[in-house]
Amino acid sequence: MAANNKKTFNVNGTTIELDEPQLQFDDDELLYEDSDAVGEGDAEFDAEFDGSLSAVQFDEDFEGELGLSEPDFSILTKYGDIPKLGIVDVSGDDSFGRKVISISACRLPSNKSYDHQLLLQYLLHVLDQYVQNDYVLVYFHYGLNSDNKLPLSWLVQAYKCFDRKYKKNLKALYIVHPTNFIKIMYSCMKVFISYKFGKKMVYVQSLDELKEFLDISQINIASAILKHDEDLRKSKQLTLMSRSGSAAPPLPTQEFGVSLEHIRDNKGRVVPPVVKQVVEFIRNNGMTTEHIFRRSANVLTVKEIQSQINHGSLVDLASYSDVHLAAVLLKAFLRELPEPLLTYALYDSVIGIQGIAVADRPGVVQIMLQDQLPENNYIVLRYVMEFLYEVSKHSEANHMTPSNLAIVFGPNLIWHQHDQVSLASLAPINQFTQILIEHSPVVFPTK
Repeated sequence: MAANNKKTFNVNGTTIELDEPQLQFDDDELLYEDSDAVGEGDAEFDAEFDGSLSAVQFDEDFEGELGLSEPDFSILTKYGDIPKLGIVDVSGDDSFGRKVISISACRLPSNKSYDHQLLLQYLLHVLDQYVQNDYVLVYFHYGLNSDNKLPLSWLVQAYKCFDRKYKKNLKALYIVHPTNFIKIMYSCMKVFISYKFGKKMVYVQSLDELKEFLDISQINIASAILKHDEDLRKSKQLTLMSRSGSAAPPLPTQEFGVSLEHIRDNKGRVVPPVVKQVVEFIRNNGMTTEHIFRRSANVLTVKEIQSQINHGSLVDLASYSDVHLAAVLLKAFLRELPEPLLTYALYDSVIGIQGIAVADRPGVVQIMLQDQLPENNYIVLRYVMEFLYEVSKHSEANHMTPSNLAIVFGPNLIWHQHDQVSLASLAPINQFTQILIEHSPVVFPTK
C-alpha cells in the first residue's frame, strides 16, 4: 500500500490534518496514442450524451453530411496554418440538397510560404467527409496572382489524386470570375481531364449568375471577391444573367420563387398546385424508393420543368420516369420561397428548441405554430409534414427515418434573414424539423 502524506488545513481557526492518498497509476496512462484504445462502450456513451445532438439520431453517414461528426483536432497540427486561412470552406447545401464546398484563390498565401503538398492533403481531407454523397465545388478564381498561383505540375497531380471516389458524386464545378489564364490552363490540362469531368465544369461570370445555381448567401465569400464583383458590375464588363436582377413582376402562373400569397391570389389555392402534384406523384410511385429526397436530379431537367410550370404549362412527371426528380422539385419549391415557410420571425424560437425539455417539445411546437405562423404557411407546412410522416413509416424500405428526413428538409424550411447558414444552427433546425415529422399527429391535431 502506498504511503499517505499529511496535509494540514485551517478552517475557521481550527487546524485539521488529512491524509493525502497517493495515486496508484501514472496519469500518462490516460493519454491514448490510438483512438482504438477507447472502448466501443465509451464511444457509444459519448455519442448518446452529446448535448448538441441529443434529440437527433443519425443513420447512414448523415453526420458527415451535416459536418457534425466528431471533431478531428489533429488537423490543427497536421496541416499547419492552412485550415485557418479559409481557402477551403464547406458552405451548406444547394437547392437540390447537395453539399457545397468552396475554394477561394484570393486566400492562398504566397507560394513561397507554405507546402503545396499539405494544401493538397488538406483538400482531400475535407472532400473525404462528403464525397460519399452528391456535392458541388465552387472555385472563386479572383485573387490568383504570380505570388500565390499554383504550378501546373501541382494541378496535374491534384487531378490525378481525384480518383473515381471524388469524381463520381461531383455534380458540378463552378468556376467564378474566370480569366483567359484559367481557360489556357484548362486547355493545357485537357490531355489529362476526361470528357465527362469536363462537362461538369461551368464558367460563371458573376455572382448574380452564380445565384442561378446556388443560394450564395450560404457561402462565405471573401470581401475582396465581393468588391471585385461589384467593380465589374459598375464598369459594365458583365452581362447580368440573374433572374433575381430583373425588375419584371412575377408571372400570374408562376409558382417557383414567389410567395404563397401570390400563388393563392392567382391560383385560388393555399397549397400550391405543384406541391400537391409532386406529393401525389411520390405517394403513388416512390414511398418505398431507397433514399427518397436524398438523391439529386439533372439540374437542366429541373430548371426546364420549373420554367414550364412557371409559364403555366402542364407537366407530366410520369413521363420522366424519375421519382427523385419529383422529390427535388419539392425541395426546390421550399428553398426558393422569398421567405422560408417557417418565416424569419420564428427563427430564434426554432434555434431555441434545445432549451426545452425533450418531453415538452411537441406540445410547445404545436402552440408556437398555431399562435405565430401565418395561416397560409401553417396549412402548407401541415400538408408537407403529414406527407413526410407517411414517408417515414416506410423507413425500413426507403431508409428515410424522421431524423434523416429532417436533415434533408430542415435547411429548406427556415434560414436566417441576414446571416449565412452556420453548421452550429443546423442541429437545432434539424431537431425542430424532426419534431414536425415524427410527432406530426400531435403538432398538427385534427379538429
